[in-house]
Amino acid sequence: MTGETGPRDGTAEEMDLDELREEIREIDHDIVQLIARRTYVADTIAQVKEAEDLPTTDEQQEERVMERAGENADRFDVDSNLVKAIFRLLIELNKVHQRENR
Repeated sequence: MTGETGPRDGTAEEMDLDELREEIREIDHDIVQLIARRTYVADTIAQVKEAEDLPTTDEQQEERVMERAGENADRFDVDSNLVKAIFRLLIELNKVHQRENR
């Protein structure tokens, strides 16, 4: 797992402030890109649910997502509560979007 979450080129001490800020900018871009990708897939799921006349909310699936989020947080040594809060927000936003488009 070494290097998975650290700066891409060298240690933090070897990078200057501008390089570190550039790294953050790139990470922010990647996060937004992943949110967009996740939203697209969630929209596709919503279309399948609608076509199959399934409910918008699937509590068991939400529990599985939250469990995975916690496991991934532990894997990458990130605060589990923070990660779960982010995923709760993503899930709620997707549900609102699904309801609005039904």
